[in-house]
Amino acid sequence: MVDKILTTFEPTGNRIKEYLKMGKRFDERGPLDFREITVEKDISNKAEGSVRVKIGKTEVIVGVKLGVSEPYPDSPNKGNLMVTAEMLPLSSPRFEPGPPRFESIELGRVTDRGLRESGFIDLEKLCIKEGEKVWTVFVDIYSINDDGNLMDASTLGSIIALKIAKMPVYDEKEKKVMYGEENGEIPLTKNLPIAVSVHKVGDSFIVDPSREEEDLSECRVTIANHNGTISSLQKSNSKELEIIEMKKVFEISNEVSKKLLKEVEKYIN
Repeated sequence: MVDKILTTFEPTGNRIKEYLKMGKRFDERGPLDFREITVEKDISNKAEGSVRVKIGKTEVIVGVKLGVSEPYPDSPNKGNLMVTAEMLPLSSPRFEPGPPRFESIELGRVTDRGLRESGFIDLEKLCIKEGEKVWTVFVDIYSINDDGNLMDASTLGSIIALKIAKMPVYDEKEKKVMYGEENGEIPLTKNLPIAVSVHKVGDSFIVDPSREEEDLSECRVTIANHNGTISSLQKSNSKELEIIEMKKVFEISNEVSKKLLKEVEKYIN
């Protein structure tokens, strides 16, 4: 009886789509509105930079660590960047312990691509000795609660964590990193890769979907751009998009990214 009553009040897929056709959502947001964004900085005393990001009930933790290693053969004068994402079982019953699933791999790679292709990190300035020794920046993402849109939450967290991170000291004589001793900030540019994931649900386009909305998403396009320049684009799910629909996605991404940039600036300026 209780289950029947709850089901009566839960928004079904058809009801959600009908609401979206009228430009409404069950949480009273507009199609292009994000939920409330909150950021807590420096939550770990072991990371060079760390944040907890909440978008509505969705929550992720992002930590930045630095180490010294050899450069990649094709970029002997540049530092390295490694982004990994772990979807913890505590954040959703959908996630299970074990090897990374496709969703985790995709989350890490899409975040990596936005950071890397935008030139947000000045990798050349992370070179210690060309061809032999460079700094490696590790960005680790952990899902704490999945209520939709982990993708955008992860990129926001990565940008802010990198902006507040402090470089440790590298002791050339001892050949080791002196963690706990600060040596300035990570060399970054002004190219903040603000990511916006646009979802197609039925005939409607929305951003920052709740868990129920994301389950109905037939297509997701994640675009990271800086100053109006697209640095990365990833299309997920099987639904195709018409050219006119793709144009609309670009317009939405550009409009919403300007709003998100203002949110990010609250925590990095």
